[in-house]
Amino acid sequence: MDVISPVDGPPDGSRMAVFRQDFISEAFGLKPTVPAYLDPNYNISDFATGVCFASAGTGYDNATSDVLSVIPFWKELEYYKDYQKKLKAYLGDRKAKKILREALYLISLGTNDFLENYYTIPRRQSQFTVEQYRDFLIGIARNFIKELYGLGGRKMSIGGLPPMGCLPLERTTNFMNGGECIGEYNNVALGFNNMLNNLVVTLNMELAGLKIVLSNPYDIFLQMIQKPSLYGFEVTARACCGTGAFEMSYLCDRYNPFTCLDASEYVFWDSFHPTEKANRIISNQVLRQLLAKVSQMICCR
Repeated sequence: MDVISPVDGPPDGSRMAVFRQDFISEAFGLKPTVPAYLDPNYNISDFATGVCFASAGTGYDNATSDVLSVIPFWKELEYYKDYQKKLKAYLGDRKAKKILREALYLISLGTNDFLENYYTIPRRQSQFTVEQYRDFLIGIARNFIKELYGLGGRKMSIGGLPPMGCLPLERTTNFMNGGECIGEYNNVALGFNNMLNNLVVTLNMELAGLKIVLSNPYDIFLQMIQKPSLYGFEVTARACCGTGAFEMSYLCDRYNPFTCLDASEYVFWDSFHPTEKANRIISNQVLRQLLAKVSQMICCR
């Protein structure tokens, strides 16, 4: 979860945006990097205009964070509560509450729950069908949003899933079918996004003053993969990093002898994540959609 606080911005929610947090900060005219809450190089004065609680590799499901030994989702909320106390001590109760009320809360996760947990570790598959697991995750999202609302959050963006069956890592495992996108995974993402959209609609009606929107990257992401030339890409099935088939994280750097020379030709940087160019295209598209949604919410509520 990221919290972006446009302290001097309009308090009407018109600055809702989502995806790459650095691109969002740029759009708001804030510093290009939202500092991580656990980074010792920053303090509460830095966090007053934005703070990141996110942990790479985590998910809604606590079991997902166990897979990669990362910070679980619930712990991020505990850090946020601690942040609230520090912000109130730094700015005073009244000003801190105003910032927290007017801040934009970015929530984006879920892919790891399916790809790194459900489809990889047998435990959850023995407990849930994929539809039941989807509903289980939606329930966690619902409870999280309600708790964040109870803590003063009013402007939120929750991210949908990408066409995760088209990630290079998943296409690599689908070699028996020629390395094509895994249709089942894409269908799961579509179903999850539909459920998430229903949740957003329901909570906007149930919780007074809440303005939450769904940021859905699925369509623009899939279009870049299916029609890459429209966006200036040449390679979609492989990633730029290394062999382009399975490398992620520390295996990806410019010293890898197999890494591509021009990442802008690729949709994916590593086998799981898009390149900066692709991220910017997705962010810009989702930003336009969200601004339209938020404007309608402000107008018609």
